[in-house]
Amino acid sequence: MLYQEKFFYLCHVPLSAEGPKDVEIVRKAADPNDFSSLFEKYEELRSHAFNDDGLYSVIRADDIYVLIRTTTPDQAKSEAFEEAKAGLITNLEHRVMQNKDKNAVAILRNVHNVETSI
Repeated sequence: MLYQEKFFYLCHVPLSAEGPKDVEIVRKAADPNDFSSLFEKYEELRSHAFNDDGLYSVIRADDIYVLIRTTTPDQAKSEAFEEAKAGLITNLEHRVMQNKDKNAVAILRNVHNVETSI
């Protein structure tokens, strides 16, 4: 068995992300002592998407932030995109239903192969 050191990565996934190449690593926790400050930053960046009851709602998110524990930055970007994909689709579908957002329709069709109509 080959040992591989893992790190925590805080990743930013924009709603328009087409794949892992569009994911940005905001910060990396190199040791366990860094995790608490990394988690505080994660909660701060997501704070705008919480409702009055303190529950996170992906449809309120302007961007999606994901915490990933893995070995490399490239792996972190790939895993963050996969983890965020369902939230991206949900958020974009909500924008189509509520705001008739044509840009969201295009992203859903061209990136996620999801057909929607206004």
